[in-house]
Amino acid sequence: MTDQTLLRIAEALERMSPQPATSPDLSVADAFVWHASPDVLAPVEKVNRVDVSLLVGINRARDILRDNTLQFAKGLAANNALLWGARGMGKSSLVKAIHAEIVRQGHPLKIVEVQREDLPSIGRLLTILRASNARFVLFCDDLSFSHDDQHYKSLKAVLDGGIEGRPENVVFYATSNRRHLMPRDMIENERSSAISPSEATEEKVSLSDRFGLWLGFHPCSQDEYLDMIRGYCAEYGIDIDEETLWAEAIEWQATRGARSGRVAWQYFTDLAGRRGVRIATQ
Repeated sequence: MTDQTLLRIAEALERMSPQPATSPDLSVADAFVWHASPDVLAPVEKVNRVDVSLLVGINRARDILRDNTLQFAKGLAANNALLWGARGMGKSSLVKAIHAEIVRQGHPLKIVEVQREDLPSIGRLLTILRASNARFVLFCDDLSFSHDDQHYKSLKAVLDGGIEGRPENVVFYATSNRRHLMPRDMIENERSSAISPSEATEEKVSLSDRFGLWLGFHPCSQDEYLDMIRGYCAEYGIDIDEETLWAEAIEWQATRGARSGRVAWQYFTDLAGRRGVRIATQ
């Protein structure tokens, strides 16, 4: 066997089993995004978020998540949290806003965003974070699972931890439109065709039970919708009379066929543009 052949074999083996990722410098930022293949914790210099004071109509969820996150940042016991419910009602915005508030209070808390498709690599990420003295909120936005999707099994490494246990310095927050992280018709279909209906979907449905906190987000009322817009106008110094705001905002929601925090922000973005006001996330 020639040296060139041996070299090609060695290179192929290296591609199949790459060198372990080097420990990243976690002091360079408070926020990171996890990328798999190759494994990289990419720092985020500027996080896309709004101030927690601008999130209207979700006071109970805000207070519970703030208290849980503060406990964790102080090194105390804290729960994994599932924020579920109506679209556009500030679930992911709340997670990022609470993180920013805790950091402003002087607690060295890091947030790491993980994409659903990268969940199979979560064990490698936990190995990196376990070796750090920092504390981390793992954040997965818009988490849900479809039929025959096996990614949910990887999530158990975060929620239950396996033989090593979940790292003491890691907590997991996820947002989802589904309370049980899977479609209701999928649950019913599997129950109806199973030999033991009560056990057919237990493994998947019980995944959401592994979150210590369930925080529900429901569609906002018209008053809450208008209060959101008033809050944005006050924050960015836009003076608009109540009659005009009411008429335009109601028309905007009617054209969208929905009313939510996201729709309120989209109307305000249009309003700010028409008024020549520049807006930027925190």
